[in-house]
Amino acid sequence: MKMIIEPKAGDAEDDASSTKKRSLLAIAGTLLGEINLPKLALSWIILALVPAVLLGLAPLVATAWFSTMSDRIVALAGIGPLIILAVLAAASWYGFRPLLRAAELSFWSLNSLVVQPGYTLCREGLRHLAERFLGLETSEDRRARVRAATALGAGLGACAAAAGMALIAWPATRWSGEIADLAQPLRLVVPALANTLVLMGAYLAAASLVWGLADATMDQPRDIVDFDEAPRSARRWRVAHLSDVHAVGERYGFRIESGRAGPRGNERFARVLERLDAIHANDPLDFVLITGDMTDAGRSSEWAEFLEAIAGYPALAQRTFIIPGNHDVNIVDRANPARMELPASPGKRLRQMRTLSAMTALQGDQVRIVDKPKAQLGPSLSQMLQPHAEAIAAFADIGSRRSSSSLSRLWDDAFPMILPPSEVDGLGLVLLNSNAETNFSFTNALGLVSEEDMRAVLAILPQFPGAKWIIALHHHPVEYPMPAKAFSERIGTALINGSRFVRLLKPLSSRIVAMHGHRHIDWIGRCGQLKIISAPSPVMEATDDEPTGFYIHTLAPAADGGLALLKPEHIEIMPG
Repeated sequence: MKMIIEPKAGDAEDDASSTKKRSLLAIAGTLLGEINLPKLALSWIILALVPAVLLGLAPLVATAWFSTMSDRIVALAGIGPLIILAVLAAASWYGFRPLLRAAELSFWSLNSLVVQPGYTLCREGLRHLAERFLGLETSEDRRARVRAATALGAGLGACAAAAGMALIAWPATRWSGEIADLAQPLRLVVPALANTLVLMGAYLAAASLVWGLADATMDQPRDIVDFDEAPRSARRWRVAHLSDVHAVGERYGFRIESGRAGPRGNERFARVLERLDAIHANDPLDFVLITGDMTDAGRSSEWAEFLEAIAGYPALAQRTFIIPGNHDVNIVDRANPARMELPASPGKRLRQMRTLSAMTALQGDQVRIVDKPKAQLGPSLSQMLQPHAEAIAAFADIGSRRSSSSLSRLWDDAFPMILPPSEVDGLGLVLLNSNAETNFSFTNALGLVSEEDMRAVLAILPQFPGAKWIIALHHHPVEYPMPAKAFSERIGTALINGSRFVRLLKPLSSRIVAMHGHRHIDWIGRCGQLKIISAPSPVMEATDDEPTGFYIHTLAPAADGGLALLKPEHIEIMPG
């Protein structure tokens, strides 16, 4: 039977959201025609306007509160003034703490949503223009100098813009309030927003100078050409690094980004596992690390396909560790990038719980979470989730907003996950969630490692002074020292606070290798002593008739007590 249209080969509908078959401009045009504008407006109100108003109201409420308390103290001065003062001070603090917490949360929400992305946009925009017009393809040293100069320029530019914004908003500000203002609360919206513009503008003006100077003076990324050597007798760790396998839930399905420009179905991933199993039988692996995007859109059928494939190789499964990628948790609809969710929607929570469930099945008894208040290792992931297992299962069955809110802290509390080294000088794993909080398929790829998670990592690693570490995250912390094909590769996919991430790790960088995915291409480089490895995707960037591949990395203790990275082994996967 001869087919006019071969259904196994797909058609144009499979390319609807593909950045490899359609331009971002074309996808954006489709998006604008389909986007739900009321939902978009409501999302911005929840994510930006409400935090801005709360932050701006904080000084007004605080001054009104203290003014009222001081009046009462004066009125009651003749009746046990010290006792009354103590009681009122305690009451003030009890009532004031929620205000401080709301202001703090609003500040950091706006910082991650607007301030850091604003500085990053300026920095990467200058770098992109410099690379485009100055021709930096051949000189790595020149590229490093320009990266440093553009970082400083971005700091100065962002500082000037933020200071100008603060000066423009200043006349509309108001910094003291009265209880009588509650009679007409809407009159406080404009001064509250003006207060927020001044506060965030002043913060950005100061912070951008610090960030720009820090980015300019930090070690710039460079390719690793000469790999380390280690004595034959030295301990070695073999790590198969996979990423972005994008399991689909249908036999002949194509992936969101590649469309028909990539392999269909999951057969290529099955061949990867088959090859890995043979390699492991001949020369055992210590870890199989998959740095995110195990699924194409975080759907239950995709997780079923991924886990079933892994389960067929028990020896690999017991040493496989995974971290969430943006496709696992941030894709709203694999067929429609215009679809978005409200921040309170249970859809994203459901994808997070699916991911946690899969992580628990593979590594739950091995990795431990961090007790952040105590700055020490806590229980295993399985132990942490066990009391909530019934609630998670009920939520997965019902998917209600109420049951979603009851699980709101589980996702954040689960990261970072730590696999402690088995020996004092052994190799451990740090598993991070680097996905930014987005509720829109078109912005799903943004990356951000929270300050809370970075502080947790910096608290745990020094507790193992002889250990070596792999830090696994999905997003690339720095842009590679090569020209980007499009500006969207820089600002649309990189870790927003990646340079800060690298700077914070600098004191420990000789004992660390950072491994990530996300970009689907292979790059091995360094920032100073910190080695950074990007994994290619074994199922993307190639059609059905082209080969793909992945790397097996060998690590060893270095003579200076650090971690040596030996020359990797490239494994090619041929089409079936």
